[in-house]
Amino acid sequence: MLVAFSVAPSGSGDSVSAAVAAAVRVVRESGLPNRTDSMFTTIEGEWDECLDVVKRACEVVGAHGERVSLVLKADIRPGRTGEMTAKLDRLEAAIEAGPTDQG
Repeated sequence: MLVAFSVAPSGSGDSVSAAVAAAVRVVRESGLPNRTDSMFTTIEGEWDECLDVVKRACEVVGAHGERVSLVLKADIRPGRTGEMTAKLDRLEAAIEAGPTDQG
């Protein structure tokens, strides 16, 4: 499965970069395939291992504020692996193929 999530503290002032850095460290140390962009971190793995990483990321962020905000989206496709890059490969191929006649 793919899990895209964003986690941030509330009640800690304007900057959340230290808290987000702590969460991304948890993700990278997990050993799961991952990618971080300006909005979300995406991880790939099985249910239990993905949710464990999300939980631990929330816990470290919680040390930086009074409360934690979590946004999570999951793509659950049993038996599939490598989808973090495969989905992008399929998208790029479709873009290169150009528009299709749907009429």
